[in-house]
Amino acid sequence: MQTGLLHLHSFVAYILLAVLVIAIVVNALAGFQGKPYGETNRKLSLYGLIATHLQVLIGLILYFVSPKGMSALSGEAMKVSGIRFYVLEHPLMMILAAILITIGYSKSKKANESKRKFNSMLVYYVIGLIFILSRLPWDAWLG
Repeated sequence: MQTGLLHLHSFVAYILLAVLVIAIVVNALAGFQGKPYGETNRKLSLYGLIATHLQVLIGLILYFVSPKGMSALSGEAMKVSGIRFYVLEHPLMMILAAILITIGYSKSKKANESKRKFNSMLVYYVIGLIFILSRLPWDAWLG
């Protein structure tokens, strides 16, 4: 089960990154061109939100069943950077990124004018994406 969840978590990560980048680029271009915030923009933002929440859900399940997760949490583990990464840094930054992306979607949904919708979505989604990219296990992805 753990191996399947790990593969699913890795696969959904690719989808999440693609959806977030597409949503950010399309919304940025439309916002800079002065276009109104339309249904396509809202749907792309929603897809990014859904992908983020799905990834966090899978990650939290994996956190509690994996030996690299909750069971490795100890004072000694904090001294080893590789263990600390999977036990604390990666999950914390991903949850913060999900919170930011959720706030960005909510603020853009509640805003009245298109410029505010674009700005809210872009600021929070870009910061969320930076958080995600900062704590991806690049050695596992590239190696």
